[in-house]
Amino acid sequence: MRFFDFLRANVPWLSAGVLLTFSSSFGQTYFISIFAGAIREDFGLTHGQWGGIYTLGTVASAIVMVWAGALTDIFRVRALGIIVLSFLAAACLFLIWIPSVWLLPVAIFFLRFAGQGMTSHIATVAMARWFVAARGRALSIAALGFAVGEAFLPLSFVAMMVFVPWRWLWVGAAVFSIAAIPLLLRLLRTERTPQSIAREVQSPGMQGLQWTRNGVLKHWLFWAMIPTLLGPSAFGTAFFFQQVHYAQTKGWTHVELVALFPVFTLSATASMLVSGWAIDRFGTARLMPIFQLPMALGFVVLSFAQTVPMAAVGIVLLGLSTGVNSTLPGAFWAEFYGTRHLGSIKAMATAVMVLGSAIGPGITGYLIDFGLPFKDQMVGIAIYFVAASVLIAPFIGRARTSLSVAS
Repeated sequence: MRFFDFLRANVPWLSAGVLLTFSSSFGQTYFISIFAGAIREDFGLTHGQWGGIYTLGTVASAIVMVWAGALTDIFRVRALGIIVLSFLAAACLFLIWIPSVWLLPVAIFFLRFAGQGMTSHIATVAMARWFVAARGRALSIAALGFAVGEAFLPLSFVAMMVFVPWRWLWVGAAVFSIAAIPLLLRLLRTERTPQSIAREVQSPGMQGLQWTRNGVLKHWLFWAMIPTLLGPSAFGTAFFFQQVHYAQTKGWTHVELVALFPVFTLSATASMLVSGWAIDRFGTARLMPIFQLPMALGFVVLSFAQTVPMAAVGIVLLGLSTGVNSTLPGAFWAEFYGTRHLGSIKAMATAVMVLGSAIGPGITGYLIDFGLPFKDQMVGIAIYFVAASVLIAPFIGRARTSLSVAS
């Protein structure tokens, strides 16, 4: 099916995916970090303390995701979506209500679990399950919600903070989350399959099996994948989390750096759409060992960048890997382990990525407190990405043989 024919035939379901991924923005690091300076000032926190609180709340959300993510194997998208969007709205309001710093980790937990965790998880599982031959294209289109949020929310909210108290901006986020519920219901009046867990629409994985979560946990490929899953989440998150500090150490204003984020989004969007085609054309096995290499180079460029235009080059490179990362892992789990238990399987992978997004800000924040600026940490981060890419290649190659036997 041609691309535009595919779009026309599946507008409601693809639009639901975009709506959910965009709504996840309010629990994503790039959005929460906009308010990092205000939150640290209001609660009297250092970079390391704020990073530690963020890590604590995010780790807790990763743990809960392991079980909560499996709900996508039981409930329809529209039913679960209503609950999660309502929870996300409540989390936004809870953040602005808390009277004490001791409740701040709880607020971060709610935002990360409902936003980065469940809202994005529901969208990607739905796309991977509803579509088989066009799985890559569906995932790349749904991921446009991530891209739109990254492009417009940071710049617009930073601009609004000049005139509007930061807590009121979170009220706006809560209102949007609630307003998204009737729109989601309208888009999913009929889900793409009458039973999203129906056996006849499930595609198998390696050895022709529908893998369960316990089976995946006992399989060597899942554990070999962990460094690859952790990297983009940990250090991509760290870049956005430390954006204020990074701009200061480079001698730029925060607005100058944030103005580059649409460039990041354009790069990520382009790579997302191309990766969707590439996944359907070549499969995930060929892409997984190489997709992090542009991000490695991007961190090197950002480390040594002396001007804002040079930083833009680094951000473009980060965007290339980030765009692929929005589509590739979801398609990978479906291709290698099947779709019948995809929700519970991907919940584990999502938990690992959420854990990574906790580790990155925590480690980089404490290193900053110990006198190592984030810009000086970036070469080490690049080395990590190269090492993870080299590590996963032979494991993917070995697993691919059992996949070909199954097909």
